[in-house]
Amino acid sequence: MLRYTLSRLGAMLLTMFIIMSLSFWIIRLMPQSIFENPEVAPEVQKLLEAEMHLDKPMWVQYYYFIRDIVTKRDFGRSVKLRPGMDVFKVIATRIKPSMVLNFFSLLLSIPAGIILGTIAALQRNKWPDNLISFLVVIFISVPSFVFGAVLQYTFTFRIPLFPTLYDATAASFGEMFHSLTLPIIALALGPAATIARYLRGELIETLSSEFLLLARTKGLTRAQAVVRHAFRNSLVPIANTIIPMITGIMGGSLVIERIFAVPGMGGQLVESIVVGDHFLTVALLMFYSAISLITIFVVDISYGLIDPRIRVGGGK
Repeated sequence: MLRYTLSRLGAMLLTMFIIMSLSFWIIRLMPQSIFENPEVAPEVQKLLEAEMHLDKPMWVQYYYFIRDIVTKRDFGRSVKLRPGMDVFKVIATRIKPSMVLNFFSLLLSIPAGIILGTIAALQRNKWPDNLISFLVVIFISVPSFVFGAVLQYTFTFRIPLFPTLYDATAASFGEMFHSLTLPIIALALGPAATIARYLRGELIETLSSEFLLLARTKGLTRAQAVVRHAFRNSLVPIANTIIPMITGIMGGSLVIERIFAVPGMGGQLVESIVVGDHFLTVALLMFYSAISLITIFVVDISYGLIDPRIRVGGGK
């Protein structure tokens, strides 16, 4: 298991390096210059480009970029949005609302999807199953920003329970969470439906298997057989849905943040691309990629905790 863990960690770091390199080259090949500003004299722009090695060939710029990361842990500084500020300090100013939004959306969607999928499987072909299946189709088919607009209209205009937009002046975590309730729900509906759909199919297949019939003949009740055997075996393939689900939530939050005026990293990524703040754009892409890769790593390692067969195979 240790060898498997180290191999997955090495693959994660290699993938991160490849993503970082591709992001650098793609962003730098964009036609807009970092210091393209009509209010700044051309002589000043040339001096700034020389200071940051932007007057040199691309492969030389890439060398300095990697060298600064390895030797100084310096990923560059924002040039346009926050001139002169370290890129990760810029991210730190916008990370809190984004992380609360994404984390609680995930925290809500996983148990909701598991509960709905379990109910649908145990009540197969009955009205709870039909109702949940209908809702699953709706939640998967409709984009999250549509649900965001519907929730915004329903619970801010018709029933004024929540603010229309994010309250940037919120002093406490409770006030901030109250402002983020509707976008959290809007982001969680699609992933919860995805989990419910997969879990329903896996549980139905497991409930009709021979080993579960053997467990029932040994004296286990239906609830005991489902919890101890069927449910645990069905979680292994469900873990694969967590990875695209997290990336889907992060991608959907880019639009949701704009709808609810959340001052998060999604809006900052869009702004950095539009204005041509290349160093900040690369840092934001690396941040999102790191979250996805860490999630993949954690899910891979958690397989051994869910299914002992994987743990034994990893040890060999």
